[in-house]
Amino acid sequence: MAASFPTAVHQRPNVAPGSRSRTPGITSASNAKSGVARRGEQPLHVKQQRATQQRLHAGRQAGGVLERSVAPTEAPDTQLRPVLTAAAWTAADMRAREHEWTYHLTPNDIQELDEALVLARATGKPIHELTQEDFPLPSLAPKLRALGSEVVHGRGFQIIKGVPVERWSREESVTAYWGMGLRWGRAVSNNAAGHLVGHIKDIGHDPLDPGTRLFATRAAQPFHNDAADVVGLLCLTLGESGGLSSWTSSVSVYNAVLAARPDLARLLTQPWVWDRKGEVPPGKPPTFAMPVFNHHAGHLSVNWSSNYFLAAQRHPGVPALTPAHLEAIALVDALAASDALRLDAMLAPGDVQLLSNHTVFHARSAFTDSPERKRHLLRLWLAPEDDRPLPEAYREILGGSVEVGRRGGIVVEGTRLHVPLEAA
Repeated sequence: MAASFPTAVHQRPNVAPGSRSRTPGITSASNAKSGVARRGEQPLHVKQQRATQQRLHAGRQAGGVLERSVAPTEAPDTQLRPVLTAAAWTAADMRAREHEWTYHLTPNDIQELDEALVLARATGKPIHELTQEDFPLPSLAPKLRALGSEVVHGRGFQIIKGVPVERWSREESVTAYWGMGLRWGRAVSNNAAGHLVGHIKDIGHDPLDPGTRLFATRAAQPFHNDAADVVGLLCLTLGESGGLSSWTSSVSVYNAVLAARPDLARLLTQPWVWDRKGEVPPGKPPTFAMPVFNHHAGHLSVNWSSNYFLAAQRHPGVPALTPAHLEAIALVDALAASDALRLDAMLAPGDVQLLSNHTVFHARSAFTDSPERKRHLLRLWLAPEDDRPLPEAYREILGGSVEVGRRGGIVVEGTRLHVPLEAA
């Protein structure tokens, strides 16, 4: 086999020699050499940085990475320290190691998927009832587990290329992706309808409605995490233009915030109010509160979505965001979108992007469709059986549980777990 699998690095990656940094702990890098935006497309980070500039005082930004114009007025909190793990990477380091985080399916891998589809169909089971035994992958399964382990315990992300979606039917693509996902964890509900495989496409929802989840629109999605341990996206088709995927180390964002603005780092360890976007479990209010930076059992877990913080402001009784909150939002969003930390890729049909929601933020630029070309991805939210312990604060965002292997997803009254072949 030509395949090679990365091993976790238990120290912070070295930064590129000779590169410049404007923010402590961050090294600038040039644009990605692969997976860059199409000609004429404005990347999401450019739009984010423009919005950021309007919220910050003059002199607090430079080169896309924010800096404080004066020294902090107080020393860093002694309880907050930089986190030096494999998940604390920079863009320059990861671009130089692209071979480690990109796996191309081999002809034998694809043959196993084809054969497993035949066996799965013969069971007569609905997709969501298929087990690993129903979808056997003798040599591919160990590879998928190793790649998934790197997402959970290592750098926090993985790209897999070559899933033959262009010659498969929709049912075959969904079934095969479900079978692959069984090796990464237990699938949990993507939405109130109970979709265990979600459909990421524009279905006409209004992105200006604060109750809209942006994955169902063509609007840009700012950097965020999802309501599960791991998220996996399989590209079926591209739109006419746009739809650039970006991701960044949330651990490195934490380190940069701590270095530049320890006061805001402490604020981000306090509870922030999130909007449930109308997907409210029985007996729960329309919002909940949890910290952004969560230190627990030797791990830093980061949960972020400025869109949800701002949307929560519409509800009676929710405390108003203070100027410090708005500064923190601007700083985190800009750091996540900076050249120093951000990776970009235009996912092609057959590409899988697998991410840890605890150590990686992800985003998407706006896109346009045409009658001939409509952007469509499949999404899995997954609960690996060997993921990290999480504090009780995560119970609200993870479906009412923090039990490893059983947590995550959205369940409300009337939710029916199933795998649809199309978006609702």
